[in-house]
Amino acid sequence: MCGMDRRQFLFASALFSPLAQQMAWANLREPVTLPVAVPRWKADPFALGVASGEPGPHGVLLWTRLYPGQALAGQSATEAEWRAYFEEKSGVTALFSIEVSYEIYQDEQLKTRVATGAVRTDVHRAWSVHAQVKGLEPDRHYWYRFRCGDVTSPVGRTRTSPLPDADVRRLRLALASCQHYEQGYYAAHADIARRDVDLVAFVGDYIYESSNPRYRIRPHTGGVPRTLPEYRERHALYKLDADLRASHAAHPWVCTWDDHEVVNDYANDQDQAYSDPQKALKRRAAAYQAYFEHMPVWPGGPGGAHQRIHSHRYWGQLADLWMLDCRQYRSPQPCRDPLKGGGRVVVDCSERDDPSQTMLGLAQEAWLAEGLAASRRTWRLVAQSTQISSTTVATPLGRSAFTDGWDGYTAARTRLLQAMSTGPRNVLTLGGDVHQHVAANLRLQPNQPDSPVIAGEFVCSSITSRGMGESMLERIRANNPDILHARSDEKGYVLVDVTPQTIEGTFLGTPFPAQAGASLGVQARYRVQNGRAGVEAA
Repeated sequence: MCGMDRRQFLFASALFSPLAQQMAWANLREPVTLPVAVPRWKADPFALGVASGEPGPHGVLLWTRLYPGQALAGQSATEAEWRAYFEEKSGVTALFSIEVSYEIYQDEQLKTRVATGAVRTDVHRAWSVHAQVKGLEPDRHYWYRFRCGDVTSPVGRTRTSPLPDADVRRLRLALASCQHYEQGYYAAHADIARRDVDLVAFVGDYIYESSNPRYRIRPHTGGVPRTLPEYRERHALYKLDADLRASHAAHPWVCTWDDHEVVNDYANDQDQAYSDPQKALKRRAAAYQAYFEHMPVWPGGPGGAHQRIHSHRYWGQLADLWMLDCRQYRSPQPCRDPLKGGGRVVVDCSERDDPSQTMLGLAQEAWLAEGLAASRRTWRLVAQSTQISSTTVATPLGRSAFTDGWDGYTAARTRLLQAMSTGPRNVLTLGGDVHQHVAANLRLQPNQPDSPVIAGEFVCSSITSRGMGESMLERIRANNPDILHARSDEKGYVLVDVTPQTIEGTFLGTPFPAQAGASLGVQARYRVQNGRAGVEAA
């Protein structure tokens, strides 16, 4: 066991002062420099499981976090309590780092090992591990595990993507979002884990910072997170769910975030409370750090509150896939309530049509437009965090719109659709956020029959989070003929099958609230045909 004298104790305590923690919100790309200690585990350090993500033709990112369980079972623990618990279970103090090795096999029986490596981690990254593995063969499955001290992790399965010029016949995605821990069980993730899919595309609200006692089935630990230790605790709680761990272990994930990973309805450096922007960015830095510590995602950008997550990848010659960031760079919602920021329903709001308003930020808009114009693959998939098709409703005072969605950024939506209209129109957008399954057509002028259809849209319901009532949803459907299908009463995900001829979306769900062990049924099927913009019933 690693001991320490009084001077070392005072130094270690200083590492966890508020100022030192702020300085320690380091980018995960920074090397670990603390001396290595060998742990002697008294509890399983792999309680949060394993995961993989960001697959390329020759490599993949592997993830785990050394976490020997909750310091106080079922309760919130302070950072000092959890640190003491970790030291007691590992024998390693905050003055040392730990080395974690990994092994990759080409067979499920773990007989033929094809790669090994080791990564060092420390307390400043919450003992998280991100291993960037290279030198693998394209378009095949692999099995992997970690070792730390005398303990071996569960086995995960991952895969590499096809080569960029490969003639690929299929891509199968599981499209998912919005998994409020308190509002149901992760039956959808249990179903995803059993499916034959190539990727899980998660488009936001991986955790929730908020709580609603009215729909609480199982409680969060702790209150609303605002600091790095509190966001870490929230992420760890979610990862303790066995079905979520199984979904991560079964397939590689590609991810983006929405608002609840930080705080509801935040827009760039603005929040609902009209907090000082520097205070809001400090909170965002903590939330982003915790997010990257707990996800199979490699951070980009300068670090802190400014971390790039939007990405582009391809699946042979079959499909391009863009994952967009709709929160970090966006303009504040138009026509905000002076007492409360964020989104709201408005009727007369000319700011919605302001060309300077942006959902993605002008740099991300230009990056996406350039990529769409250059794409020569059969399909162009654009994944982002919410519903693009209009949900406005006619009222005696005019047409109402919800300003936190694309209806609050109409000029930006037009620019997005114009970018999609260049070249072949084999475009399908993928979204989440609204807690309902949606199949819709996208036009430059929403719901206008004389405006041509530019693309199709699939939006997944939530994994657990409650949706809107049927009466309101019926009004939205009646007022927006571009929406071919919309249901919010079931929780689940969309299975997206991409072939050279068609894309078919199978909308799977179980009634709210999702129960442990529930089976998911087929709610609807819609498809997009090669060369024909828009969706149709399958």
